[in-house]
Amino acid sequence: MSDLHLTLDAIDDRMRGFPAGHAPLPLAEIGRQGWKPYDGTMSLPLISLDRSAFDGNVALMMRYVRDHGVAIAPHAKTPMSTALARGLVEAGAWGTTVADIRQASVLLKAGFDRLILANEIGGPAAAGRLAALLAGHPEARLHVFVDSPELAAILLETWRSREELPPLGLLLEVGAGRAGARTIEAAQAVLDTILAGESAGISLSGIGAYEGAAATVDPEESIRRIDELMALTVETHRLVRDRIGTERSLILTAGGSVFFDRVIAHLRPINALDAATTLVLRSGAIFFHDHGVYERGLAALDARSGFEISGETVSASIGFKPVLRIWAEVLSRPEPDLAICGMGLRDVAMDQGLPRPLALYREGRRIGALDEAAVARLNDQHAFVTTGGGDLRIGDVIEFGLSHPCTCLDRHALVYGLDADSTVIDAFATSFG
Repeated sequence: MSDLHLTLDAIDDRMRGFPAGHAPLPLAEIGRQGWKPYDGTMSLPLISLDRSAFDGNVALMMRYVRDHGVAIAPHAKTPMSTALARGLVEAGAWGTTVADIRQASVLLKAGFDRLILANEIGGPAAAGRLAALLAGHPEARLHVFVDSPELAAILLETWRSREELPPLGLLLEVGAGRAGARTIEAAQAVLDTILAGESAGISLSGIGAYEGAAATVDPEESIRRIDELMALTVETHRLVRDRIGTERSLILTAGGSVFFDRVIAHLRPINALDAATTLVLRSGAIFFHDHGVYERGLAALDARSGFEISGETVSASIGFKPVLRIWAEVLSRPEPDLAICGMGLRDVAMDQGLPRPLALYREGRRIGALDEAAVARLNDQHAFVTTGGGDLRIGDVIEFGLSHPCTCLDRHALVYGLDADSTVIDAFATSFG
């Protein structure tokens, strides 16, 4: 079997975690083997998903959006797993969000038909690629961000020249810190172009924004900038309604996984007063949480009393649980306070903080927590762990928490779902290309 033909029907030991020398297995059979990442059976390093924590996060976030009367289209770029995305839709998600045309292809081919492409796509060539993709999915209802008259005109012309394409919704993006129209005048120029050329096949479908890009290292400045962006979003919605009237259904979409409370505070009143507008959050990483950037983000959300359900402020930091872990073996103990572990930048990211040692396992048993140990640095295949005086031995397995799931998951073709005993009960294929 060649490297190009490793399929979901024949997973083997070329995949991280799969036991070396074991016969190939279909993906669906992996969760029936009773494997554990800490007893020597599985090849390390590997990434795992705590099923109980994930299911709890899903239930809590879905309760939150239902309580506030809004919808959610979780961003699929975090796991790029169609199985996990399907579970979120089955749990009540309005649809799914993607970041580019290739990600849209992954979801469309898996049967998802309501997508937000929360990004600009490029120019005429990109519009042609999007059209070529959607031509094969007549049932698709895709909404794409547009922040310039140029892109609006390109998409309008592309759809005008091809009658076989499914309808395309254009979401006028306003923004700060990344893409998006920066002023109401810039938003109006985009709106003018769209309304002058729209038709039954392509039309304005709403307003989009992403508040996370406005954040800075200063918490107070971040909130000020995000609130300004939300005010521009409200003003843009008012401008659109003044131009098109109150009858057309519109999507109003924003909301990542840290500042969604500010989105709710500013945009929920529109949603409450305008029955034809649906507010759609796009939070994705919230379902995975972490031991780093989102841990800090939810602590800040709690500090501003931002997580409210049924009229009561509750703790997001306590309610949401970190879901992902990296498991690796101790390879070397070259110095008294240094352990070299078989996990590095090929396996985990460090853009938002280094991994955190959580627990030590030896000969198939949990020895205890690793509160004093720390990862000092990473290279491509190794983690340099200061032991903090702990008794770490060659062959021990360390369970690590991680920071920023979006840039860790994309290193792994398989994510292993674990039960409360850290036994593999699922395996999820990813599609990062």
